[in-house]
Amino acid sequence: MKKVKNIIKGIILVLFVNTISSWGFLVHKTVHQLAIYQLPDEMTPFFYTNMEKLVYDAVRADTRRNTDSAEAPKHFIDIEGFGENAIRKMPVQWEKAVKTYSKDSLVKYGYVPYQVQFTKKQLTEAFKIKNKDSIIFYAADLGHYIADSHVPLHTTINYDGQLTDQKGLHSLWESMIPELEISTYNLFTKHKAKYLNKPEETIWKAIRKANVLLPDMLAKEKEVTKQFTKTEKFRVQMRRGKEVKSYTTAFAKAYAASLKNSINVQLLSSAEMIADFWYTSWVDAGKPDLSGLFKSNESASIKLINEKNAYSDNTLIQKGLLLSTLNKSASE
Repeated sequence: MKKVKNIIKGIILVLFVNTISSWGFLVHKTVHQLAIYQLPDEMTPFFYTNMEKLVYDAVRADTRRNTDSAEAPKHFIDIEGFGENAIRKMPVQWEKAVKTYSKDSLVKYGYVPYQVQFTKKQLTEAFKIKNKDSIIFYAADLGHYIADSHVPLHTTINYDGQLTDQKGLHSLWESMIPELEISTYNLFTKHKAKYLNKPEETIWKAIRKANVLLPDMLAKEKEVTKQFTKTEKFRVQMRRGKEVKSYTTAFAKAYAASLKNSINVQLLSSAEMIADFWYTSWVDAGKPDLSGLFKSNESASIKLINEKNAYSDNTLIQKGLLLSTLNKSASE
């Protein structure tokens, strides 16, 4: 949970259960699965054979926050903390950023684009030594941090709308709406994994793109709120002896409609970039042969073909093939 220690202090009404989990478990798991279908033939069988493990571990970086105090700043970057127009001025390399702002400042305000670069190097090394467990471990973490970089509220000090009287906006945008709307989303893209010549610049482009979405996100929530009374916008329930305040389905759907397809677009962009970073890590490792790291069989090959067809037809959910929507894989 992002900055959970600061949030817990003094909180009385909790807005939604997962107030500030990054992208929500549903989307993190979804984009990891979609990324697999975008990989080249040399990589797809290995990743597909390990898909359940990879999808399950897609949220591990979030759960690690509960036990690792150093984990939280790896998931966000409060860009205003680094000065005026930092979104354009910040160095794309960690060493230069530390020299300019100090490591303490980066830890304080977050450093997700740099964490993506660190984890990419770790995945590359895992590919080089052809260690199956390490490949899956770092691929899952890398995908998680890349997806976090696509969440607008992970790029601002106003990370939960708390500074604009919109507290709870984080979970509304990245968790509640996708959970309500995912069956209507387009989960297919023609994108095929491509090599990134400058991955450090690529992840910063994602940060800038996400940050640009902030003003509209905030403004639309204000506009939609005018159409609802407080009792129509929120519902209050008692859970474990505490009052829990959450958005109504009607408000969430109205807000989602006002945003049009922007959340869906960010979801697909996340999956595409994850595939690109996995592929780039593999290429940088010398394109190692992964065939010896899994057992191939004809039934799995046929199943993969059927799934890729469902992916192309955007029918993964309808055919019960999207792991994030199944109880077995979605369990937290």
